[in-house]
Amino acid sequence: MIFLILLLLFLTPCVSGTFVVNVTQTSYQAEENQNITLEWTFSSRTDTSLRSISTFCQLYTESRPYVLFNLNEGVESPESRDPQFSGRVQWDKDVLTEGRLPLHVSRLRTNDSGFYVCDILVIPDGSNSRRCWLNVTAAEELEPQRPESPQAESWTGVWVTVGVSAAVLVLFVSMACIVLIRFKRRTLIAAIQRESLSEEQTIRTNMSPSESEHEVRLSNI
Repeated sequence: MIFLILLLLFLTPCVSGTFVVNVTQTSYQAEENQNITLEWTFSSRTDTSLRSISTFCQLYTESRPYVLFNLNEGVESPESRDPQFSGRVQWDKDVLTEGRLPLHVSRLRTNDSGFYVCDILVIPDGSNSRRCWLNVTAAEELEPQRPESPQAESWTGVWVTVGVSAAVLVLFVSMACIVLIRFKRRTLIAAIQRESLSEEQTIRTNMSPSESEHEVRLSNI
């Protein structure tokens, strides 16, 4: 197979008479799932009929050749097409007698890459072949977001726990401060009341009997 590819690359195809076959492009570049048109041109006369034309197109890869298109005296033979290209190759019948062979290949795959060779026979002009190269690359895909590592997830859990704990601690301290302030206030009020009663009792104890009697009288008035 490699020897056959080398022959296709370096040997000049056999030419019968003045019949010439060319390609519109020697190299094509495309991405998978795209559509592409490969086109061959050949010398033709104004009276060339479809029945006088036969073509045989193949894809040559490193593994093996694949039949792409087969036309025998103007009649296509789709059963000879390789399953890899089933339903993916179309051709323009109207322009074939004008000396053009465009092949439309749809939904390209990466394994469609290789040398495409078409042998064209026109009776009685002669036969010839040409090749072109197609390279199909994989379609660009969006890079998926990398999931967080277990270590990052564990640190996230730690920070959430610390935040919740801090909030609970602040709430507890605030409540404790409020209770403590209220307790000190009550204690201070009770101490002031006790001190006032003690001073009042001391004053009454130090008063003379006449002052006490006078005070009692004033209280009874």
